[in-house]
Amino acid sequence: MKLSEVKEALSKSDSVVFQLPNHSFVPAHFHITEVGLITKNFIDCGGVVRQEKVINFQLWEANDFDHRLAPSKLLGIIEKSEAIFNFDDLDIEVEYQTDTIGKFGLDFDGISFQLTNKQTACLAEDACGIPASKQKLKLVDLGSDAAACCTPGGGCC
Repeated sequence: MKLSEVKEALSKSDSVVFQLPNHSFVPAHFHITEVGLITKNFIDCGGVVRQEKVINFQLWEANDFDHRLAPSKLLGIIEKSEAIFNFDDLDIEVEYQTDTIGKFGLDFDGISFQLTNKQTACLAEDACGIPASKQKLKLVDLGSDAAACCTPGGGCC
């Protein structure tokens, strides 16, 4: 989810709700302790130098159970961050404490922000020698090719 999409969703929302991939919700008394720009410079396993940039939201919960973050307050935090960091319209990454600090993607279902699972991947599969995925065939389709082959003039003999 891009920053512009988050801002649009917040402008139409009455509350800020985050739901985890396991369908549980981040407690309503959470804080956003950071809004920042994260730049990652790295070399992939194929030797290609890469750079990734994301806007980071860090969610945290404390024991102040009466705390509620209003959409307008979060929009204000984002706008202040934009003025300081001059954000591009980048993807949002969310950090939230699970068993360790979890990093999540972000989506919106019209009611709540969905923290989505992120996965690692090889960025240089062709340089690493990772075999291409085999095409999956249906057994039904194999039968029709065999039938065409084993007919007179089909070329199977």
